[in-house]
Amino acid sequence: MNQRQTVAERGGTSRPGKNGDGAERHDEIHRSISDAIIEHRLRPGARLREDALAEVFGISRTGIRKILQRLALEQLVTLTPRRGASVTRPTADEAKDVFDARQMVECGLMPEVARRITEEDLRELRDMARRERQALKSGEQSTAIRLSADFHARLARISGNATLADFVERLCSRSSLILAVYGNPGHLGCESHDHDDLIGHLEAGNGERAQAFMGRHLKAIEASLSIVEEEAEAPDLHRIFSG
Repeated sequence: MNQRQTVAERGGTSRPGKNGDGAERHDEIHRSISDAIIEHRLRPGARLREDALAEVFGISRTGIRKILQRLALEQLVTLTPRRGASVTRPTADEAKDVFDARQMVECGLMPEVARRITEEDLRELRDMARRERQALKSGEQSTAIRLSADFHARLARISGNATLADFVERLCSRSSLILAVYGNPGHLGCESHDHDDLIGHLEAGNGERAQAFMGRHLKAIEASLSIVEEEAEAPDLHRIFSG
């Protein structure tokens, strides 16, 4: 289940405006763009032109600008003066910070998740893990990335701490960008059965084992990445100017 709540679920109301510029429509467009980024259909560094997006979605450029500003606050989009918006390209330092944060938050939530998890939660998590495996086996990388992010976000939601769950969801979104920049095609950095093993520890009510396993799981993902900032090579001046 996608953890992004609809406006109706949040108790909000649609405020229709010119060219569909209502709050509900803005939320739909925000989800469409963020999903495209997380699923790597929009790659890091890709330019997001306001006029083109306004035409695609049939809303005003003012509306698109507000949505891009919202995505920028979530660090999925970078806004540059006179150059406009582009999909964020995480630096090596930012990538390491994100995984450090995930270690601290997600691992810390596991004991409470193990205490609160229900049979319904377990069935839902198993289904998500199964679909993730199928997507990887079928070569559907973007779908697998989405399902992996949703799995981790769903786990955090089970803890009952909505603030930390929202933070984990944002960290997972940023991790998707990191995978796009530093990851290996066809590989999410973890074993296909990892999520099933984690579910087993949670089903047994063993929060400590789940916490330790989550730590190893996240370290395995990080270790699979080539988190090295590309640096410009110093030119060989002797070769360039010889003869």
